[in-house]
Amino acid sequence: MRSALCALGAAAALVLLPAAHARAEGQEPDRDFALRDARITESSGLAASRAHPGIYWTHNDQDAPLIYGVDSRTGETVATLTMQGVGTPRDMEAISVGPDGDIYVGDIGDNLDGSWDHVWIYRFPEPKVLKDQKVAAEQYVVKYADGPRDAEALMVHPKTGRVYIASKKQDGGGLYAGPERLSSSGTNVFRRVGEVPWVTDGAFSPDGGRLVLRGYFTAQEYAWKDGRIEGEGTAVGAPFQGQAESVTYTADGSALMFGSEGKNSRVLRVEPPSGGGGRETESPGAPASPGASASPSASAAPGPGEQGNVTVGFLVLAGATLLVVAGKRLVRRR
Repeated sequence: MRSALCALGAAAALVLLPAAHARAEGQEPDRDFALRDARITESSGLAASRAHPGIYWTHNDQDAPLIYGVDSRTGETVATLTMQGVGTPRDMEAISVGPDGDIYVGDIGDNLDGSWDHVWIYRFPEPKVLKDQKVAAEQYVVKYADGPRDAEALMVHPKTGRVYIASKKQDGGGLYAGPERLSSSGTNVFRRVGEVPWVTDGAFSPDGGRLVLRGYFTAQEYAWKDGRIEGEGTAVGAPFQGQAESVTYTADGSALMFGSEGKNSRVLRVEPPSGGGGRETESPGAPASPGASASPSASAAPGPGEQGNVTVGFLVLAGATLLVVAGKRLVRRR
């Protein structure tokens, strides 16, 4: 049932994709690409590698301790990492790379509406060589100061190394800050430090000055100051996707990469409203990279004949997404 629902969502997404996204692949890194690995069917998190330009780390929303390194030039998996030293994952939902060069994986999902009294974070050094290999990971027990909750977004600040989690609720969730340093020997209590909308993933810009949070239909980019969200945020022209589950900044902060679940799902590049405010390196006066996708918000408005397709596509996508979410809950309850 899940495959059929994801297929319906993907079909709706194709109706809505701007023409700028239809391009040849395998040319430049950090552009639109499709996840070609048949094993990646429920990509639920996305993080740009710090050690390997153009490589993105992802994982399935399932109980296998596998992390995939995907080359954005081709969409092919170039490394499969098997985490060791941790228990069987329960519901992996997010991934982030910290300033220490470590990869953090959030086993933080709870589709039973806060029935688990603790969740886990896994952490291991990003490998220097891209190949299939086993990695020794640390496991951290996480609890929330105000009780259990469902979450799908885990973000590691690129300067302080502090870990944040955004809980997921249709009527709005909370942003939680972990301790200054995670402890592998005790319980790590995350405390609420802000309010957020319905969030399925999030990421900090490489310079640590901005935070993007996405949901199924929208995304917001916020200024980040002194460990808090500042202001109301700015809407990002997030693409419509069948099961909108992931987002990350490119390694240089010049763009956002949006991913979704589904077989051969696509990762789409969008220019942030900050104009690349998280960019760490940039040549003054350099021309825009050829083939870069324009943000949907900057695209020309649809013509009379296209407006109906957009409306119908949105309604189909909304229905498909609700069915996918309901289907996932039913499957998890069995």
